[in-house]
Amino acid sequence: MKKVFSLILTCLLLSSLAGTAQRVTYTEPDREDARTLDFEVIGKIDGKVLVYKTYRDFNFIVSYDDDMKMVKKTRLDFIRERLTNTEFIPYGDFAYMLYEYQRKSIVYCMAVKLNGMGEKVGDPILLDSTANVSFSSSTKIYSLLLSEDKQQIMVFKINTHNNKSHVLTTCLFSKDLTLLHKSRLPIDMPQRNDFLSEFTLANNGDMVCVRESGTSSNDNINKVSLITKPAGLDSYTMVDLKLGNIFLDDIRIKVDNLNKHYLISSLYSKTRRGNIDGLFYILWDQAQNKEIMQAGTVFTDEFREDAKSDGNLKTAFNDFFLKNIILRRDGGFIVISESAYTSTRGTALNRWDYLYGSPYWAPTDYYSWNSPLGYYPWWRSSIYDNNRNPTRYFAENVAVISFDPKGKMEWSNVIRKSQFDDNTDNYIGYGLLNTGDELHFIFNLQEKRDMILTDQSIQPSGQIDRNPTFKNLDKGYDFMPRHAKQIGARTAIVPCMYRGFTCFAKLEF
Repeated sequence: MKKVFSLILTCLLLSSLAGTAQRVTYTEPDREDARTLDFEVIGKIDGKVLVYKTYRDFNFIVSYDDDMKMVKKTRLDFIRERLTNTEFIPYGDFAYMLYEYQRKSIVYCMAVKLNGMGEKVGDPILLDSTANVSFSSSTKIYSLLLSEDKQQIMVFKINTHNNKSHVLTTCLFSKDLTLLHKSRLPIDMPQRNDFLSEFTLANNGDMVCVRESGTSSNDNINKVSLITKPAGLDSYTMVDLKLGNIFLDDIRIKVDNLNKHYLISSLYSKTRRGNIDGLFYILWDQAQNKEIMQAGTVFTDEFREDAKSDGNLKTAFNDFFLKNIILRRDGGFIVISESAYTSTRGTALNRWDYLYGSPYWAPTDYYSWNSPLGYYPWWRSSIYDNNRNPTRYFAENVAVISFDPKGKMEWSNVIRKSQFDDNTDNYIGYGLLNTGDELHFIFNLQEKRDMILTDQSIQPSGQIDRNPTFKNLDKGYDFMPRHAKQIGARTAIVPCMYRGFTCFAKLEF
């Protein structure tokens, strides 16, 4: 009898621990913050959570302890100009802040080292500068690339003054910001609608991107050239990819540093501006600089039925855009896409109405220097942006597909959700937390009049688990899960709003 009682007690204790495994800890609202401030979660530095806050010309780094209590708020008073861009690179015991500003006709790209209290360590370092900028711009010139192991850092810019030849300037740095190599490379742009996209940096310092060609700026991609630039050379190779009779859209590149491969993937259609038929992917060998696999997966009617919210099967994936690509150690990979669209005056916009690609994908505006309109294909905009009509943003089902090392689909599944909001997309979409043994999707779901933060996870077998509601979900907090940032193996920081003030919640799994 004692053994039975002991077993029951143990089970109760275990269930109690499991029930409180997910915990939420909030920061206090900072009443000194402007209600319209911009922010970025930097990461966990020397045991502290750092958050960057900016409003007009005021820039701060806020340090929080493990209980999300403010430890220090440091004003970056060494920055005296209005910044056009900021980027952060977090390491275990420090972080780099890369920032860009213009003084007269010169644009400067700088870097400064920060400690766990958000304080400046040493003097700011000049990474590069651009002279003779004849206009005062609020858009950035430089973009940042970071290798997977964070040992290689690259800043680059593209000069588009000559429509037939864009000049790519790259600056490769080591982890301590020592300049390893600087290159200035003219790249031919023979077609009117040619552009460069998907810049990626490998652990050995090699840079890879693609030159895409389409019949117009918001049309299918019918020609793709892979560009690879070795780390220490002032040259590059360009190879045309063999696409066959298909049209690509939404191209992504992922570096497989373990197996020395590049994975190039895209949704595709069999006809120009046609319905999405499936997923196309190429595996490229980094050392030999050649294609080693090409495959295409046609989405089945069963998968389409599972993925669509409404409408017919043929159009089921027309509103899906690639969001995440996760590589496995064995060479397999997982592709995650989300249904996202907007509507104005009750008219839903399809993927061809977005002038510059996915409505939710804005990785880098590579083309702001010498571009008269200040844009290129990913600046999020629609044909109705200049109107004053309210826009409703939608984010619906998430499709997850797993492939084996040979490119054969192993399984597919769909996380079902239906979200919308007016004039902002901050509270819809999802945040992704990779704990190694499963992928957690964090998103808001409407329950009566409240938005409830929800966690659904997917296992390596493809099984979806609907996890219990987070504990300590206080009322009045509106979460922004699509801006979540993972800071540990089972910890993420999620921005939220409380009575008009920006706060931050630490989620522990």
